[in-house]
Amino acid sequence: MNATPPLPEGYEISTDPARLDRERVHRWLSTDAYWALGRPREKQDRAIEGSLNFGVHDTVSGEQVAYARVVTDRATFAWLCDVYVDPSVRGKGIGGALVGAVREETREFGVRRVLLATHDAHEVYARHGFAPLERPEHWMALVFSR
Repeated sequence: MNATPPLPEGYEISTDPARLDRERVHRWLSTDAYWALGRPREKQDRAIEGSLNFGVHDTVSGEQVAYARVVTDRATFAWLCDVYVDPSVRGKGIGGALVGAVREETREFGVRRVLLATHDAHEVYARHGFAPLERPEHWMALVFSR
């Protein structure tokens, strides 16, 4: 597992929820993220309120360019979700730096594991120590129909 890659010059990561561009996050996720298509704004706002949020911002314009959300009790468990990098800045290393920041923040809590579910970008997560479940038969899910 590599050390957390630095953000490219001109970007910074913040966990301050007041800095989030909630409208932009909602637009990204509800229109362009396969896992959240059509998610209502009210539901997205509730998700933000109940989570540890990471925003990546342009240091000159202040514009938010990426987002990640962690559902956690900050003691034993964390779930990484809603990771999104604006298409205009993809390929610059912002996603990898964001995942690394999440890894380091959750490590400080002393959580035992951080889970995520994804159909893509496995290589980004693997660089930060994520791997397939060793015993997936031990895990179960309660899924409610929409």
